[in-house]
Amino acid sequence: PEPEPEPEVPLASAPADLNAEEPPAPPPLAVDAEVRRLRGALSTAQATIEALEEPQVPPAVLEDIVVPQHVVADFARMGRWLVHEDLGRATMGGMAMLHPDVQGAVVSTRMLTMMPRIDERSLVAGRLGMGAPRGARDDWRLLEVLLASVSMATGGPAAVIHAHGPYTTAMSCEKDLIVLQPIDAIGKKHIGRIIIVEPDDQDQDAFLRQAVEALQQGGMRCVVVRGHGAYAVGADLTQAWSNASMVEHSMRVAMLARQANLKT
Repeated sequence: PEPEPEPEVPLASAPADLNAEEPPAPPPLAVDAEVRRLRGALSTAQATIEALEEPQVPPAVLEDIVVPQHVVADFARMGRWLVHEDLGRATMGGMAMLHPDVQGAVVSTRMLTMMPRIDERSLVAGRLGMGAPRGARDDWRLLEVLLASVSMATGGPAAVIHAHGPYTTAMSCEKDLIVLQPIDAIGKKHIGRIIIVEPDDQDQDAFLRQAVEALQQGGMRCVVVRGHGAYAVGADLTQAWSNASMVEHSMRVAMLARQANLKT
């Protein structure tokens, strides 16, 4: 007779690791569904907030000049940025740029435009040297000469922002102070010195010449009108806003250092 097979001996299992963490249990279906619902709600809320912060604006038709939708949107966004960065309040401040498609045309915010609520109705347009359009700001001629000066430096595009930063304005009110000198590293590197010019309603032409000279002496970044804020320039509104923001930051640092009686 054939020999009976030997019974199989079960292999000894490895001892359990008492310190090993148990894998997390899968979440209940109800919890998983709630997480997906909350994520969807957050996405919807984010889209709603973005739509409120970046509202759709139509192009502006100003006399015989059409301002494209993306340019109007740039003005609207920049107005909110100025308020957010404390460079303007309500109707304080403004901006202008050379039209990207119409040679010699200037697009500017209107007189007393609400900075956080700029739309196509908030703009005016005119041509260099042809006089201020209806509804233009009082400083239209200053905007013109600054834009023309920047355009010569860039070979075309130009923008200017009139910022009412409290620290820059306060520093400019110091009697007999002609040069604002940043003491922080970023201000020294990217802004340099800032020249203050005196407003002159009696001799506007002389004032405009001084403003252009001050802008050139300040490295084509900014010029400050005593007690009236800073006119920061750039190839576009974003660059002008960046210069205005850095100037205000540097003047805040300088003011705080002065109040703390620091040796600089």
